[in-house]
Amino acid sequence: MNYLSVDRVSKAYGEKVLFDGISFGLNSGEKTALVANNGAGKSTLLRIIMDLEPSDGGEVTVRNGISVSMLPQEPEFDSDLTVSEVVATGNSGLMEIINHYHSCVSSFARSQSPENQKMLDEATSKMDIAAAWDYDRRLTQLLERFRINNPDQKIGQMSGGQIKRLSLAIALLDEPDLLLLDEPTNHLDIDMIEWLEKYLEESKSTILMVTHDRYFLDRVCDNIIELTDGEIFHHRGNYSYYLEKKSDREDIGRTELDKARKLMKKELEWIRRMPKARTHKSKARIDSFENVKEKATNVRHEAELKLNVRMSRIGNKILEMHNVSKAFGDTVILDNFEYIFKKGERIGFVGGNGAGKSTFLNLITGALAPDKGEIITGETIVYGHYKQEGIVIDESQKVIDVVKDIAEIIPGDKGKMYTASQFLNNFMFPPKVQNDFVYKLSGGEKRRLYLLTVLIKNPNFLILDEPTNDLDLLTLNKLEDFLDSYGGCLILVSHDRYFLDRLADHLFVFEGGGNIKDYHSKYTEYRLLKDEELRLKRKEETSEKKEAAKPVKKAQAKRKLSYKERKEYESLMPEIEALESEKSALEEKVNSGDLGYEELTKASERIGELMELVDEKMLRWMELDEIEG
Repeated sequence: MNYLSVDRVSKAYGEKVLFDGISFGLNSGEKTALVANNGAGKSTLLRIIMDLEPSDGGEVTVRNGISVSMLPQEPEFDSDLTVSEVVATGNSGLMEIINHYHSCVSSFARSQSPENQKMLDEATSKMDIAAAWDYDRRLTQLLERFRINNPDQKIGQMSGGQIKRLSLAIALLDEPDLLLLDEPTNHLDIDMIEWLEKYLEESKSTILMVTHDRYFLDRVCDNIIELTDGEIFHHRGNYSYYLEKKSDREDIGRTELDKARKLMKKELEWIRRMPKARTHKSKARIDSFENVKEKATNVRHEAELKLNVRMSRIGNKILEMHNVSKAFGDTVILDNFEYIFKKGERIGFVGGNGAGKSTFLNLITGALAPDKGEIITGETIVYGHYKQEGIVIDESQKVIDVVKDIAEIIPGDKGKMYTASQFLNNFMFPPKVQNDFVYKLSGGEKRRLYLLTVLIKNPNFLILDEPTNDLDLLTLNKLEDFLDSYGGCLILVSHDRYFLDRLADHLFVFEGGGNIKDYHSKYTEYRLLKDEELRLKRKEETSEKKEAAKPVKKAQAKRKLSYKERKEYESLMPEIEALESEKSALEEKVNSGDLGYEELTKASERIGELMELVDEKMLRWMELDEIEG
């Protein structure tokens, strides 16, 4: 059943054409990702679908009778309203049903007339259809899940991250038929992302989302719509399948281009030799040549991020932290923390929002002073600190002036020197955009400009606090390639699990209360370890509860194993050993770091299945062993 139809829709801002006559449709229950480079119009397309912005042509049709919710990339609420007031107005469809029901109840209480009875019955039916009876419970659960704890707090007192999470809770609360999500993982910590991932996997909503989180995208979406140069390419499969098909498409395109160029060269020689008197047949061949020429010269030059920066020389002493403590009132961030950083370290920071990650970074860069202890920075260290809150500049400035205020000439790698304009061009800001004002840039373009202002200083100790927010996948892949070969020290604070898995050698896990643990593993391996610890803890708690609930039985005659039970008893231990052996082999592969993303995911899922099987068989063996005595 078709829920959404986008038919020949076009949109341009002045001379910049975002898309021209694009068409696609979404069926009931489909979970689709919209993939494109920054500035290609992803957010604009979502706003057009929601009728928040007009298109220049074409038609968007949403099936009659279905509910629609949207999470915008930058939610906007009245700063004078409280959380409760925003929630009350944010789900107008559901709240209208609930308010109408209460009105019908009041009318029926005053007069139990047949008319009022009929109205109450209809309102009750609507409450059933909308599943509105547990509205308050769902609202409380969602707000708690996204750590929105004060319903009386005014929007103007909330951070950007809190506002984004509130907007997400409101979008999910209505359990809409069609859900549009613009960067839903921004401002969520990893626990929240993994919860949302599971929630959307199980959701019956039809989903169209824009996200840069590849693990999230791969696990939730079964369709990919690629928006490139104003054209739509629809791939029915997950993100890994899309990458494979896109590569095939580009290979075919290169082959066809090569053929067209060879044919053009051959036809050009014929045209040069051809006599001036032209026959009807030769004119047709000339027309054919013009078509081949157009195809051969129609080359798409995709902008590509080139991070040609020079790293400052780094000495032997990097950074030392000795018995460092920091607290804000009763909230302890660090408690006698001790660590000596080494050359080339690549550390990922993991922990919930408010656990102290940003405070830690401000301590090591000198923006904050510790309450106790000593922080010693090597003389050669040049920090590059990319902060989560992004760039703070005068948005009425031109893009090129932002760079020129830092440096007119920028040294690059291998002794090469760049002008401000050349450096901007390497960061996918062509000359036309360089002369635009900053306020005209998209969220992702502003992030890219901020990254440029950090790297222009050629740091040898790079700190990236949530660098993946609002970056498109092409930019993200290029950034990862650069960081992969970066020779300096690297600290990554990120909720992007793929980003952490690829770049961080070990993790600082912020557990709260000043407790920071160092895990020498990739994120996926760490998560498997924590999941196993949690499973064992739950198993232990369940066993204790069962033991406590056991009634005291009178001594009774001991029974013997039946023939069937004895056979089962004798086979169980070999089966358990075989399962344990398979589990150990898979864990070795996971820890080797040689597996690709899909293989790693399958191996992790199989390890979880094996753990459950071993538990089941071990419990059965224990039951039979007790009878055997």
